Amino acid sequence: MLMPKRVKFRKSQRGRRKGIATRGATIAFGDFGIKALEAGWITQRQIEASRVALTRMMKREGKVWIRIFPDKPVTKKPAETRMGSGKGVPEFWVAVVKPGTVLFEVAGLNKEAAKEALRLAGHKLPVKTKFSMRYDYIEHN
Repeated sequence: MLMPKRVKFRKSQRGRRKGIATRGATIAFGDFGIKALEAGWITQRQIEASRVALTRMMKREGKVWIRIFPDKPVTKKPAETRMGSGKGVPEFWVAVVKPGTVLFEVAGLNKEAAKEALRLAGHKLPVKTKFSMRYDYIEHN
């Protein structure tokens, strides 16, 4: 599972999910990718599930880049605990995603195969996604 090796602060505040992505909004490494269309938190398990679906569909050809990393701790209090007595312990890690963020990129596949693989990966995520191509992509036949 993805998670930071060490962090400056063990617990973080929830924050706000407003605005659109300015960083990480263009395809930088591969030829195709999926972009988030809405804001949300993506957990380490969801990232791993979509990565597995993506690599299975690609059948060990091509290359995958994961462009998001879960670096925000989410705390939870135990079940049936009374209110008060401080903040809960960190339970899991999430990546904060804004609209326009590129989540995954692939290279070394044709357009149809990449589109289908990324579509399957997008189904594992809690945000709406869309298929995206590099702006200077040229079809090789």
